[in-house]
Amino acid sequence: MAWALKLPLTDEVIESGLVQDFDASLSGIGQELGAGAYSMSDVLALPIFKQEESNLPPDTDNKILPFQYVLCAATSPAVKLHDETLTYLNQGQSYEIRMLDNRKMGELPEITGKMVKSIIRVVFHDRRLQYTEHQQLEGWRWNRPGDRILDLDIPMSVGMIDPRANPTQLNTVEFLWDPSKRTSVFIQVHCISTEFTMRKHGGEKGVPFRIQIDTFKENEGGEYTEHLHSASCQVKVFKPKGADRKQKTDREKMEKRAPQEKEKYQPSYETTILTECSPWPEVTYVNNSPSPGFNSTHNSFPVAEGNGSPNHQPEPVVQAADLLSSTCENNWNLLPAATPQDAQQWLHRNRFSPFCRLFTNFSGADLLKLTREDVIQICGPADGIRLFNALKGRVVRPRLTIYVCQESQQAREQQQKHENGDAATSTFFVYHAIYLEELTAAELTEKIAQLFNISPRQISQIFKQGPTGIHVLVSDEMIQNFQDEVCFVLDTMKDDTNDGYHIILK
Repeated sequence: MAWALKLPLTDEVIESGLVQDFDASLSGIGQELGAGAYSMSDVLALPIFKQEESNLPPDTDNKILPFQYVLCAATSPAVKLHDETLTYLNQGQSYEIRMLDNRKMGELPEITGKMVKSIIRVVFHDRRLQYTEHQQLEGWRWNRPGDRILDLDIPMSVGMIDPRANPTQLNTVEFLWDPSKRTSVFIQVHCISTEFTMRKHGGEKGVPFRIQIDTFKENEGGEYTEHLHSASCQVKVFKPKGADRKQKTDREKMEKRAPQEKEKYQPSYETTILTECSPWPEVTYVNNSPSPGFNSTHNSFPVAEGNGSPNHQPEPVVQAADLLSSTCENNWNLLPAATPQDAQQWLHRNRFSPFCRLFTNFSGADLLKLTREDVIQICGPADGIRLFNALKGRVVRPRLTIYVCQESQQAREQQQKHENGDAATSTFFVYHAIYLEELTAAELTEKIAQLFNISPRQISQIFKQGPTGIHVLVSDEMIQNFQDEVCFVLDTMKDDTNDGYHIILK
């Protein structure tokens, strides 16, 4: 009986001993490692974590953003909890974006009572398509001439001032608005997600887009260049009413899932709130620069410094002169022996600067080995065909070529001796080629004037010597009936009415 009374005491002792041992083990861990032996801040300071951190927008959990943009379209219910929301849109349908002033009292007083400028863009979400954005948009422009990717529905919009849509920037619109007043803009997206898929056999998965809004305030010079806020959301665009069907399909799929599975997915919200992101790089569409990745700058393909403008033509390097052969005064052919540096110069010189980064390591031989299909796939239809023709040195054949020689006094004397039966030494005549495209008398006049360095006004008329020596006035119809590569000797005759001359084709 006494032994039975001691058993609970023994269990209590054992339990207290275990607790003390566990506490001692925890305190021992802290003493062994110390505060400086293992620090998470040191681990996060590693380059790999710094690189990943640079991709993310600043932490916004504890700060209120100055503006908020709300797209009035429901989010998909088939998105997992920690993934970004996805919104389905119908092609060509007007969707409202509410521009909300979210500032605290006294925040950003410099824009109080003033306008701000917002730029709305439709850009690619996939990194692969971002690198070739210009080529993708050019291909879309080629297939849909006269259409825009993004438009503003101005009659339905409220509070929008000075809306603009640059004809060269199909995916961008901009406008001014007053944050203190109610502002709602209605946008229309005219491209669909399946237009940019690699293979189009039907039933393919469309690529996602991003709708991004960047807002700027006015600087001292009166230009809206000082960045205030940027936000974006992920969308997919379907043919008319396709977004409604897709939303219904996702909802039905979620209803069939088990309750435990439903907890892993986000609910569908009636509106889409654009989340803060990095500002879109200030690169215009005419720069033809592939856009960088979303929330990222270190993986982008920006145009090299100093070559941002397509009109910028760098001076050729002297050492490359022996590798680039000249076919005419301003046209250069690329040779297989050209180095990658020479190939870059050739691309710049022939107005292919936007693709220099894509062909950074390509030598002349590498570029010349590309097939027509390869170049079109890389550069798009319009620039691809132009680049292929330039690589192959293809020159457009003129519609008509004629050869002319100016009659000299020596030639007249030799001709006179020949007619008199006297022995005459052979005379060497030099002919010049004239290439005609328009096949008009005015074009022939200009080409002859250029050949002999005179003004076209000094040429009164052009005649062709006909049968029995008659002079026939050269007209557009006569030039159109000239045989290709016909030869003429040019003679001149003073015009009695002015200081000009008549040209006679013999």
